[in-house]
Amino acid sequence: MFIGHLALGFAAKRAAPKVSLGTLFVAVQLVDMIWPIFLLLGLEHVRIDPGNTALTPLDFYDYPWTHSLLAAVLWGLLFAAVWYAKKRESKTAVLLAGLVVSHWMLDWLTHRPDLPLYPGGALKVGLGLWNSVAGTVVVEGALFAAGVTIYLKTTRALDKVGQYALWALIGFLALAYVLNLASPPPPSVEAIAWAGQAGWLLLLWAVWADRHRGPAGTAA
Repeated sequence: MFIGHLALGFAAKRAAPKVSLGTLFVAVQLVDMIWPIFLLLGLEHVRIDPGNTALTPLDFYDYPWTHSLLAAVLWGLLFAAVWYAKKRESKTAVLLAGLVVSHWMLDWLTHRPDLPLYPGGALKVGLGLWNSVAGTVVVEGALFAAGVTIYLKTTRALDKVGQYALWALIGFLALAYVLNLASPPPPSVEAIAWAGQAGWLLLLWAVWADRHRGPAGTAA
């Protein structure tokens, strides 16, 4: 899942209007942002296996430090602790921890049974929505549409940047999702890992667009 995770980042703006959209994106995508780094370091592994599911050619056979349930909880607590140490806002810290863990929950919906509950655990879970391309697109598209709608109702553009930068970001995410569905398998694991670093640019884009938006009802 990709835009489905970001959908929760968009939607969370209603509960945390003072938090940057970029920070909310970091929370929902934190484990996927750490994962490419762990691939490059050899701490986790993936295989290119066309046909592994109908949607993705990747076999996620070893990623306990980012994608086990326990790891997601610990990353969420760490992220929340850093936020709390800086802002002293406990309710927002709890929300951010929940957003980090939400990544595992959505992955549990989409992945085949390859998600461990804890590092070293033999039991792996996943409901396998990725075995249906149509089902995945419907569910993830609906989540994305709902999340963006909530964000648009929660904020308003303060200037042209706040309007056009946001819509450009939304359009780019939708286009990237479609292209990913239609793309051939990646050439190598290293290509996957390096391509994953591009996610940091999306976060900067989100910060930029959100900085030029204010709460709904704010005068432009």
